[in-house]
Amino acid sequence: MSIEFFPTDVDGRKVRVFQLSDDFLNPYKTITPNWGPVGYITYKRTYARTLEDGTSEEWWQTCRRVVEGTFNVQKIHAKRLGTPWEEPKAQKSAQDMYDRMFNFKFLPPGRGIWTMGTDLVYEKGSACLNNCGFVSTEHINIDFAGPFTFLMDMSMLGVGIGGDTKGAGKAKIQIPRYTDEPYVVADSREGWVDLIKTVLNSFVGKGSYPKTIDYSKVRPFGAPIRGFGGVASGPDPLDDIVQRITALLMPNEETGSTYRINSTKIVEIFNLIGRCVVAGNVRRTAEIMFGAPEDEEFAELKNSEQLDAWYAEQANFEKGTDEWQALQDKIDEHPLRTHRWASNNSIFAKVGMDYSKASERICDNGEPGLVWLDAMQKYGRLADPPNWKDKRAMGSNPCSEQTLESWELCCLVETFPAHHDSLEDYKNTLKAAYLYAKTVTLIPTHDPRSNAVIMRNRRIGCSMSGIIQAINKLGRSEFYKWCDEGYAHVQHLDEIYSSWLGIPLSIKTTSVKPSGTVSLLCGATPGIHYPHSEYYIRRITFQKGSPLLDACRQAGYKVEESVYGQKGNSYVVEFPVHETNFKKSKDDITIWEQFANAAALQKWWADNQVSITVTFRKEEADDVQTCIEVYQDQLKSISLLPLSEHGYAQAPYETITQEQFEDMTSNLLPLSLTVDAHDTDDKFCSGETCTISLD
Repeated sequence: MSIEFFPTDVDGRKVRVFQLSDDFLNPYKTITPNWGPVGYITYKRTYARTLEDGTSEEWWQTCRRVVEGTFNVQKIHAKRLGTPWEEPKAQKSAQDMYDRMFNFKFLPPGRGIWTMGTDLVYEKGSACLNNCGFVSTEHINIDFAGPFTFLMDMSMLGVGIGGDTKGAGKAKIQIPRYTDEPYVVADSREGWVDLIKTVLNSFVGKGSYPKTIDYSKVRPFGAPIRGFGGVASGPDPLDDIVQRITALLMPNEETGSTYRINSTKIVEIFNLIGRCVVAGNVRRTAEIMFGAPEDEEFAELKNSEQLDAWYAEQANFEKGTDEWQALQDKIDEHPLRTHRWASNNSIFAKVGMDYSKASERICDNGEPGLVWLDAMQKYGRLADPPNWKDKRAMGSNPCSEQTLESWELCCLVETFPAHHDSLEDYKNTLKAAYLYAKTVTLIPTHDPRSNAVIMRNRRIGCSMSGIIQAINKLGRSEFYKWCDEGYAHVQHLDEIYSSWLGIPLSIKTTSVKPSGTVSLLCGATPGIHYPHSEYYIRRITFQKGSPLLDACRQAGYKVEESVYGQKGNSYVVEFPVHETNFKKSKDDITIWEQFANAAALQKWWADNQVSITVTFRKEEADDVQTCIEVYQDQLKSISLLPLSEHGYAQAPYETITQEQFEDMTSNLLPLSLTVDAHDTDDKFCSGETCTISLD
């Protein structure tokens, strides 16, 4: 279906009513952007769309599409409301946004770089522009399938989704009624989602379970996918999830003919959907599941003791022997291998609770994460008094930088304070970033439940990346001043533009997202995290046949076959990197410094949350519980990860010396990337700790 927000012309095409002038754009066509060390290749691999002549966009064209798409939405909104639209003023504002995006002072989220201004937005609405969302299972006794199908629907559009286990004990599962009428699956996202809805609801007495499911209309493996790109997986992943959900929910001798759903089965359904979305060739999924701290069943979902024991036993046998293979078969079917990898699991912590068990598990495998929902509901920035604006909040997104209600989606946008030399210039960048994010809230999604929350809250997330670079450049005190005055400026902007647009003030406006490929474009460190080292190799995987591989070879970069996956299907390119404004690497900082950084940004900048994965060394494990207890009332969320010597081949990051860097770069030529080379889509959620990739 097409979203009614956008008017149509006589030929049925969506109207585009705003354009930047060629006179303004012409100078940018010959300017080389200030790419980061792997920025241009990342852009061509991930964000450059195919043009009508078969070539792919250059950066000036992408910026044009995004900025024109943004102001097209604003202009249509003004026309629909019958409010004033001043074209010269809009042109000036759009030109400023364009220049700041082109020069990497701010960037929309990766999904915005890829889809803003395209037909996908006009046809499907704003879901594909939103980074993240949350849905609660609290009312699954009323709408059992609702939260699960919301997850599937939004995940297939690229939205990272959080969920909870509050529905545990509320829905009675029973043996379904069956129907002989074949169920014909439509070849669409909606068709896949509707089948899962039918199957799930049959287990609570709503409708019937089809004995025959006809997948003949689902496009075969390898067929092209419009919109997000890529190729189809065929119906196998959908059939697989139907079989797995059926086996999971079907009453048996152990459960009896009926039983109440528990937290484990809720999480399992979420995770199986994540497995299906990945296998269904959207390729990545991002999920987080929240449980109660006292729920031991939930806490044990990531327990790997049995898996570790099988690995240890398998080491006693030669690979390929019957004994080795029998253990491998068990390993392959362990839930942690089949589907439980699909979510990060966190608990709703309470200030003053006993953190000992959670800390022990964190030291073992990095989970659970912790969120303090009371603080999320009660506070904006922690420098400010309680306001209870978010009293309806129920959870967060997979990277935990956004406070969210059930069914709510949110758009995040990144600013790069280290790319500015004055606070005034940074404030002007905040205007461009704010306007992009606020504009996304004007476009309805295809889901009325989401629209109801989005339109009431108008929540956005103006984020920062390169935070450590900015601290190193400005000094800590000056950087915190930029945070404080920048936040006040965003509130001022919200008053002005919400009034002009005729919509509510945003319930919250700022956050710190972990970032990912977006920060690679301009060479910024991701979010609040430290660089890997001053000099390092960044390895990026490309699919066999990608034109980017030949371009890398011709430019002199080292290319070798990937040691992972099917032989010959993918290749790894090594890019040497030198970090600017470098003082410390992630191996040089203590757990305490990382907690302090998160608390400072939660105090002075983020009225939503600060997403951070605190890494700690083995000798710091005893400090984990103490750090949590000291900072529990200064944070809204935190996740931790023990550092380990991975020792695996072709690691994404590898520290090198200055001499090695200079040797690797001495004979490199400029990359020539003009043909269509889109190789992969943006992660749904940006942090490496909250996305699962099959690459």
